[in-house]
Amino acid sequence: MSTSSICVVGTDATMVYDALHNVVESALGTLDPTVALEDFTARDSSTGESPTARLLDALYTPGMLVERRVVVVRDAQYVAAEDVKALLEWMASPTPETVLVLAVVGAKSNKLVKAANEVVDVNVGSRQADRQAFVADKFAQYKVTADRNVVSVVVNRVGDDLARVDALARTLRTIYGTAPLTVAHIEPYLGDPGGVPEWDLTDAIDAGDASRAITVARRMLDSKGRAGLQIVNLLQRHFLRLARLSGAPVRDADEAADLLGIKSFPAGKALAAARRLGDVRVVEAVRLITRADLDLKGGVTFGSSEDSSSADATDLMVIEVLVARLARLSASARR
Repeated sequence: MSTSSICVVGTDATMVYDALHNVVESALGTLDPTVALEDFTARDSSTGESPTARLLDALYTPGMLVERRVVVVRDAQYVAAEDVKALLEWMASPTPETVLVLAVVGAKSNKLVKAANEVVDVNVGSRQADRQAFVADKFAQYKVTADRNVVSVVVNRVGDDLARVDALARTLRTIYGTAPLTVAHIEPYLGDPGGVPEWDLTDAIDAGDASRAITVARRMLDSKGRAGLQIVNLLQRHFLRLARLSGAPVRDADEAADLLGIKSFPAGKALAAARRLGDVRVVEAVRLITRADLDLKGGVTFGSSEDSSSADATDLMVIEVLVARLARLSASARR
């Protein structure tokens, strides 16, 4: 292996360490890990001391009995500043036939990530196409044979809980090998529906798509990832941002980002929505959300379902009516 340093980085720890397992396995190849592998954790407290001295010793010691040595540092985001400097010095002039593999749960701006020869970024974009590509690539990695329909079913079931996909792919490979799979094959192993990101709901509402908004809201409730009040809170946050932008002297996404204290891309979307809706509709949206908040706190009761696995009837009714009304407000602004 020509690469002397590899960094696996992402915001989800499960996804980082699933990827790390595969990277280390690839780096070792046919080598015996009991001889060729040194594994450290940056915040290892088992010895009561920092593992950095032992780590650097492992990095600078040439391999004697094997053709290549692999040194792993888990939780590298916790490496102290002075120790980061020592690691950067090694990465600039690495010991021959030694591979350093870092796992960083956090941002790509980390100095160790920037210095690595190779970066494995496990973050997945928010678009449906990004999730489709991630699941397809993960299946291919484990040589699981699945067509686009099967991949779509997996994407729709796990939602934004993509950390489940690696374990699912390994399970399917163990059971079915490389045989072509149908939805019937994978259904028993998919588990409960995963959550969906809040922008799936706000985007559907801003687009005026009531049907899509209701579908996403139901998914949020059914996944148990969010209760009715949590959905109301995220909608309240979204429309209060629009209210702050309504009539504000902001000219573009950057100025909107400064005003709202968020990144430029979502600020630009909020600015476009606020301008499209106008002051009157934004005020009406906030009124509808306030009414729904009161309803969920005891203002109305539609009764609970006897099936404890489904959403409470009050939550479902209030949220469906709310998102439909909000979407219709946006649709009317587009006419």
